[in-house]
Amino acid sequence: KTLKLILPVVLGGFILFWVYRDFDFTKAGDVLLHGTNWWWMLFSLVFGVFAQVFRGWRWRQTLEPLDAFPKKSDCVNAIFISYAASLVVPRIGVLAKYDNVSFAKSLGTVVTERLVDTLTILLITGITVLLQLPIFVTFLQQTGTKIPSLVHLLTSVWFYIILFCFIGVVILLYYLRKTLFFYERVKGFVLNIWEGIMSLRGVRNIPLFIFYTLAIWTCYFLHFYFTFYCFAFTAHLGILAALVMFVGGTFAVIVPTPNGAGPWHFAIISMMMLYGVNVTDAGIFALIVHGIQTFLVVLLGIYGFAALPFPNRH
Repeated sequence: KTLKLILPVVLGGFILFWVYRDFDFTKAGDVLLHGTNWWWMLFSLVFGVFAQVFRGWRWRQTLEPLDAFPKKSDCVNAIFISYAASLVVPRIGVLAKYDNVSFAKSLGTVVTERLVDTLTILLITGITVLLQLPIFVTFLQQTGTKIPSLVHLLTSVWFYIILFCFIGVVILLYYLRKTLFFYERVKGFVLNIWEGIMSLRGVRNIPLFIFYTLAIWTCYFLHFYFTFYCFAFTAHLGILAALVMFVGGTFAVIVPTPNGAGPWHFAIISMMMLYGVNVTDAGIFALIVHGIQTFLVVLLGIYGFAALPFPNRH
């Protein structure tokens, strides 16, 4: 348990160190205080809130076929808490405490949601790659994943960053395998999870479910895209550039670090440079945007934790 807590922090810290090892943080502070359009930043944060709200409402839909009808506000607040904690279990535990929803069945619905989101981001990725294929090819070449020289590969800093990201994902999958193996030994528990997974078949309003899914990912994208207008050096970047970086950042946060810290910065900086933004400005953008968006997640988690008891005090 200690390693599972420490390793993501160490991995994220190592990648951040390499990405920002020669960075001038005083310039980032100047941009934060004097070069940031806060109206655009606040506007982008609205979509970050709505993305989690829509996710809470969609989650409630997958619980209804299991004869579980938690309050919408409980589902949303549980999403706020779980994202702030970077865990899935708190979301489930909240409903078990306040709405008598089965832990195992709730876990199954979370698995269902993850599958739907995976298919959605793969679809978005496919479309983005088709629209911006040269950019992705250049990115792979510059990050050391398509170079002929083995010596160049082994001396590339980007190669080691990607290698450590890969190791982190492998460690995550290893723990997931152990967890799934434990569940397989408990037949009743697994059956309840399967029932939760199959809850998608019983969703009563499929068009609304699809709308929530599209709304979630649209809000995620706009949450990122509108931050371009916060800085003079990114305001000229178009929506296709934002889509490319959004896809890259989405896959980067799969690496088990706190809120994607490190891998997300690496992906955004690398891709932003392909569109002509210099490395310093790209680093400032990644540092400020990730920091503010993470702060929003923490604030929403605190709000969810404080707000949950009130509608359930009886």
